[in-house]
Amino acid sequence: MNLLEGIKVVDFTTIVLGPYASQFLGDFGADVIKVEPLEGDGFRAVRPGPSADIGAGFANFNRNKRSIAIDMKHAAGQDVVTRLVADADVVVHNMRGMSALALGIAYEQLQLIKPNLVYCWSPGFGSDGPDANSPAYDDIIQARSGLAALNADANGAPQFVRSILCDKVVGLHLALAVAAALVRRERTGEGQSIEVPMLEAMASFNLAEHLAGHTMSPSQGDLGYQRLLSSDRRPYATADGYMAIMPYSTKQWIQFLLLVGETELADEAWVSDGAARSNRIDELYALIARVAVNRTNEQWLAELGRADVPRAVVNELSQVIADPQLATKGLLGTFDDGDLGALHYLKPAFVAASMSEAAPKRAPHIGEHSREIMRELGMADGDIQLLVDQHIVGDRVGDD
Repeated sequence: MNLLEGIKVVDFTTIVLGPYASQFLGDFGADVIKVEPLEGDGFRAVRPGPSADIGAGFANFNRNKRSIAIDMKHAAGQDVVTRLVADADVVVHNMRGMSALALGIAYEQLQLIKPNLVYCWSPGFGSDGPDANSPAYDDIIQARSGLAALNADANGAPQFVRSILCDKVVGLHLALAVAAALVRRERTGEGQSIEVPMLEAMASFNLAEHLAGHTMSPSQGDLGYQRLLSSDRRPYATADGYMAIMPYSTKQWIQFLLLVGETELADEAWVSDGAARSNRIDELYALIARVAVNRTNEQWLAELGRADVPRAVVNELSQVIADPQLATKGLLGTFDDGDLGALHYLKPAFVAASMSEAAPKRAPHIGEHSREIMRELGMADGDIQLLVDQHIVGDRVGDD
């Protein structure tokens, strides 16, 4: 989409969090220039992959970007960075504050180059806290933000969610911060620095419903949204598989109870009272668990569909790809530019009215666009070649 067409983003992000955020910017039409060390983003190495420098994971977080590889510890490399920033609208990174400062890309350093710069960054921990410069990855934040404990198994042992969830959730926060700062700059002409720390963002994300009784002061109950903590809130075993069955409104609960023959319970006053029902939700979920085995998935889908009760078969990953709802638009597209062969990509979920979608571009090789980008900055071919020969800027690195 071309909603951010004309916006130039200098992207110093690595691994998943930052690249996920900047990929959204590229999907919306921004020119995202991925600045990498000469050896490339470390996530390139995750296998499998179509080439030595593009793994499947990297490909899925870095489409619609161009890559320039720079040794930023060299003065001549810093000069290229200065040129990039001076020509940019946005700088984004997900490194620690002290690391950004050492590389010469802290906000106070880049603001001297571009006073109205939009600068958004996502460290592991907020810069005003005692752990400001501690390292953090997704598992660390899952543990510390309470997510692993919320995802405990039946024995109470904490479990990591089998997704890079914190990186992706905070990546969405980071992309939103960029969009908000760009709107402010459009209105006022002023730049802005926005910090989006991982722990703080995920703690807020997890507690939004689980603050519960502690929302009031003094508290009116414990932490935790009880419906979500019920031991019987789970995918329910059916006669031939598993289903998510979720009556929620009063009407849906009554329809469900009538469907399973619980007519007397359907007439109980507490079932029709949202607050009273919330206090006894364990009883209702236990009932679903008892009756779910009496029908097959197909029977549940049909009968709950007629009753307009929310329901879903539990899909394996292979079934997600083939889900008929997702097939309407098509979940997967295909890159085939003659370089790496056919590669699938996940289509963006956004649909903009009266706007055609541009063909996306595959994730770049390390330094694939170095020469192109430097020429756009007004650098002469001879000077570019000298930087390449001195291993200050990396030219394309691939195994094809």
